[in-house]
Amino acid sequence: MTAATHDWLNNLPKIELHLHLEGSLEPELMFTLAKRNNVELPFESVDQIRKAYAFSNLQDFLDIYYQGANVLLVERDFYDLTWAYLQKCHEQNVIHVEPFFDPQTHTDRGISFEVVITGISRALRDAESKLGITSRLIMCFLRHLSEEAALDTLTQAQPFIKHFIAVGLDSSEKGHPPEKFSRVFEKARELGLLTVAHAGEEGPAKYIWTAINDLKVSRVDHGVNALDDPALMQHLVDTQIPLTVCPLSNTRLCVFDDMSQHTVLTMLDQGVCVTVNSDDPAYFGGYMTENFVALAESLNMTEEQAIQLVRNSISASFVDDARKNELLALLLND
Repeated sequence: MTAATHDWLNNLPKIELHLHLEGSLEPELMFTLAKRNNVELPFESVDQIRKAYAFSNLQDFLDIYYQGANVLLVERDFYDLTWAYLQKCHEQNVIHVEPFFDPQTHTDRGISFEVVITGISRALRDAESKLGITSRLIMCFLRHLSEEAALDTLTQAQPFIKHFIAVGLDSSEKGHPPEKFSRVFEKARELGLLTVAHAGEEGPAKYIWTAINDLKVSRVDHGVNALDDPALMQHLVDTQIPLTVCPLSNTRLCVFDDMSQHTVLTMLDQGVCVTVNSDDPAYFGGYMTENFVALAESLNMTEEQAIQLVRNSISASFVDDARKNELLALLLND
């Protein structure tokens, strides 16, 4: 890849719709927070952490992911975590973000919901005023826990509902189908929240159907296994329900053996509303620019395809039409 192509992809205005804030915790910040909070880590150096980031499946990743989150204790930590991610977005011309956060990862450790969301929300506000990055926040439930635990989390969240626009579903997909959370998603919709859900990454295509039909999701997170079901692919084309695809994540977690095998551009060319996102960039080797670069290097992504992927992200975002038009203007005037 030429330097000019790399620079063009970095400067391309981008939108991120699938990003776990806890998954943007870089080893350097992890060490800083551990020292600040007197938290002992099972690693002696940043390099040792990076060497541990060799995953063969989703569960291997989640084990270290939750371990790293233990350094997040007070509001300042959640602010610093979010702000570090937003600064990276600014460097890569990501102009709108809709990040996830996992309150149960923290409340189960005795951290109050208020501490978590206050730190995150303050950083998001600062990013809009200081960096020009707009945002909408999404609260996720951990699917390896019970629906009762998710319902309790939703209750804890209600006093702070103005800070987030949707609920999502993440963590271990296998053995935890979307319908396990039907009641809590119904309650969230009654509260006026939108819904999204991880489906069809390690789980089968039928999980995507259930997320759409049972959880009434506005977007499917990942969804790459949709290609296994021609009827589902046609439904996605007909309805334009977006898929928030994460290429580097998919290869690091061995959903695809190599980026050259990734199907995101195949789905794009078939008319599916696919988008590109970084998922857990501290663990998977790259933020938004790196994901676009990987597609250009391994799949010969064209400029037209890159622009269409961003257009899809704008269309799939949870902002109003006025902001969508602003984002589109920034893209087309680039």
